[in-house]
Amino acid sequence: MVTKPNYDQLYEIAESQAGYFTAHQAREIGFTWERLSSNVKSGKFLRVMRGIYRLIHFPGSPHEDLFVAWLSAGKGSVISHQSALAIYDLSDVIPSGVHVIISRTASRRRGNIRLHTNRLYPGDVIIREGLPVTSVSRTIVDVIVSGLAYEHIEKAINEALQRGLTTREEMLFQARRRGGKVHEMIRQVIEGEDG
Repeated sequence: MVTKPNYDQLYEIAESQAGYFTAHQAREIGFTWERLSSNVKSGKFLRVMRGIYRLIHFPGSPHEDLFVAWLSAGKGSVISHQSALAIYDLSDVIPSGVHVIISRTASRRRGNIRLHTNRLYPGDVIIREGLPVTSVSRTIVDVIVSGLAYEHIEKAINEALQRGLTTREEMLFQARRRGGKVHEMIRQVIEGEDG
């Protein structure tokens, strides 16, 4: 076990997460609870919430709630559904909570986080603003399945295509993969846009 805190390694971890890190990540590289507390008191770290910190010289993120949820949900979690739409600034949906896809074996107790255990395929996840997020086309499939209103889905698809965030081919690929209602709705929106 590491006994001396490794500030360089903590910086590398935090840098890849927009300045945020967990107490668990810090403990793995030698930071005791007392050392974390000392760094908070000295102004080097900001305690965002229990178990989540930010290096003070990194600016706060406008998506701090998403970072907190993602780090709280644990390794392998991904921002999804309406929360992903918000990151992409698609549609005008205001998420009622933070949506995160987790592995089927992860703990389900995460406070105000809406957890999903949907299967993710290669290419379904990208990094956006320092967060792992479902791709635009996968996000749209997820919100269709979750029952988001048609007008929000239509707006999200049209905005995503107009802004070049996805392609018709990628949308149709995701639609075929899911089938049924998802395929029909995506096809209807895309054909409507072409016409």
